[in-house]
Amino acid sequence: MNGDRLYSIGELARMAGLTVKTIRFYSDRGIVPPTDRSPAGYRLYGIDALARLDLVRTLRALGLDLPTITKIVDREISLPDVAAAHAEALEVRIRVLCLRRAVLAAVARRGSTPEEMELMHRLAKLSEDERRRLIGDFLDAAFGGLDADPAFTAIRCSMTPELPDDPNAEQIEAWVDLAELSQDPDFRTGLRRVAEQHAAERDTPGGVPRRDLVAMVRDQVAPALTAGLAPASPQADPVVAAITAHYARTLGHADHADLRHRLLTRLETANDPRREQYLQSLAVINGWPPPESTAPALDWLIQALRARLPG
Repeated sequence: MNGDRLYSIGELARMAGLTVKTIRFYSDRGIVPPTDRSPAGYRLYGIDALARLDLVRTLRALGLDLPTITKIVDREISLPDVAAAHAEALEVRIRVLCLRRAVLAAVARRGSTPEEMELMHRLAKLSEDERRRLIGDFLDAAFGGLDADPAFTAIRCSMTPELPDDPNAEQIEAWVDLAELSQDPDFRTGLRRVAEQHAAERDTPGGVPRRDLVAMVRDQVAPALTAGLAPASPQADPVVAAITAHYARTLGHADHADLRHRLLTRLETANDPRREQYLQSLAVINGWPPPESTAPALDWLIQALRARLPG
């Protein structure tokens, strides 16, 4: 092609693969101005108009508005600067769309009511700071005043959700479940009671830093569950005796009825299905392996203790 040759609007349209109407539109707005006019007044364009049209088409496909495109092709603003700003805006838009998609998918899977959908959307669209404040308030209620102890600081960290920027539907649903649980006053009270009981036992004279009671019970009861021992059966006596003796030893007390009542109360408080639901949702949100359920072991030992305590 001759760089000095001028082309009619029809010729330029054919070369660019656009309609005459589209080129006239860009031309009227000064984005692709004509190089000259024919004696009859028709617009004529140089070969540089083809390059401008290619750039305009690319920028329009990226979603830029015409005033911004005009400044770019006229070199009034830097294309890299515009691209960076636009990429950042698109990233925010993509996160919003992914969030909406995840909420809708979760609503479809749960068969939610309009009220539930509104709640899900409200909780899902909280900013990171708002989510942290919501969970922070819950964890303060559960562990406030206790988390000077490194053990409770670690527990608090392990119970903190980190919703990713692009959560999937399962993570959104888990976040909503967890957020709802965190606002349940009864669950907060129960979790606080568990924390205070654990703190009191850690401070018992003669006690030493020890494993969480629930984890200890889970491991001690596992063989009995595998063997299919009935909690009230005589065959379960050695298992119960070993656990209560271990508990008595860590507290520095004798293994008697009062201690077993205390252990029973501890287990009944800890055996809240909402605690397990919270931990299951937390694992989904944070992309962790699902936690092992402690309910079977706690149920077994609770039944076993009740069967062996008077009244």
